[in-house]
Amino acid sequence: MRDENARGHHIVEPMKMPVLSPVPSSAPPDPAVDGQRIYQAITRKKSLVVVLLLMGTAVGFFLNLIAGSSDVGLWEAVVVLTGGSVDPTTDTVIRSIRLPMAAMAVLAGAAFAVGGCEMQTILGNPMASPYTLGISAAAAFGAAAGIVLQVNTEFLPPNLIVTVNAFGFALLAAFLIYRFAAWQQSSRNTIILFGIALNFIFNSLTMFLQYIADENKLQSLVFWTFGSLAKASWDKAIFLSVITLLTLAFLYRRAWQLTALVLQDARALSLGVNVPRLRRQVVILISLLTATTVAFVGTIGFLGLAAPHLARGLVGEDHRYLLPASALFGAVLLSAASLLSKMLIPGTLLPIGLITSFLGIPFFLLLIFTVGRRYS
Repeated sequence: MRDENARGHHIVEPMKMPVLSPVPSSAPPDPAVDGQRIYQAITRKKSLVVVLLLMGTAVGFFLNLIAGSSDVGLWEAVVVLTGGSVDPTTDTVIRSIRLPMAAMAVLAGAAFAVGGCEMQTILGNPMASPYTLGISAAAAFGAAAGIVLQVNTEFLPPNLIVTVNAFGFALLAAFLIYRFAAWQQSSRNTIILFGIALNFIFNSLTMFLQYIADENKLQSLVFWTFGSLAKASWDKAIFLSVITLLTLAFLYRRAWQLTALVLQDARALSLGVNVPRLRRQVVILISLLTATTVAFVGTIGFLGLAAPHLARGLVGEDHRYLLPASALFGAVLLSAASLLSKMLIPGTLLPIGLITSFLGIPFFLLLIFTVGRRYS
């Protein structure tokens, strides 16, 4: 029977299937981890921008030491900076003339840029800056009044007349702008028009002082109103560095509040920001910074407008990065303008305010068309 069954039927043995190991199921992506990685990447990019700008500032500083009518090599500049000595003429040129000018270019550029950055923040207007709002013109008139009229008091040293007058009139212009901004709550763009009106008023008053000034004071006043680093000194550089560093330290401690202010007043208030007090503090600080800078180097335009926009395009609105990036952009731009003022006409030092005006006009026109398309 067994043989018959074997002959009549083919017994098919079942196939042995290979044993497959279980496939590990991929875990779903964690949004928190991905968000943290993106945030870290963005932070590294912003930090890299600040580092590159710092390197550019250092390069501009060294180039200003070796550029000029007298031939000075890079090695000689390095020797002087490290405390060494070279020939007396070169040593005097570097220590007494070019080092203060290069330092003042960095400090003044940073001061104007920080002023423009914070004026744009507290007023919520991309066209705002100490120059376009008339604060620089007011400081210029105050300094001109100190030069021409020699307004003095018994407790004021003669070497502080120009600075104190510049600060007083800059503070007056800032107060008028602040009150106008509080009054015109529905239309912030009209603040720019009010600033332009202040600009014309103080420029007209400065022209009147030029008309009544004698020949010696007129020459000093006209040279000063163009903006120049030629009268830079170590005393001025140290004083401006103290004011600039204190202002930056104050603003950086309130970086998150200033960043929240970009979200409009209602949101900033909901986050616990005392918006009126913050605006008052920033206006006073920027007035002091602008007045001191204008009193030392004259009226230099467009830095406070261009540098913050360039920095904002690279690092965004976070003031932890926007503040240093704006300051360094201003330092780089003014150092470059200082180089051009020495190199465009060999043997002649052009007014640095003239250079920044020529460089700033195309940027200003581009900004007008960009802002116009955004708000149209």
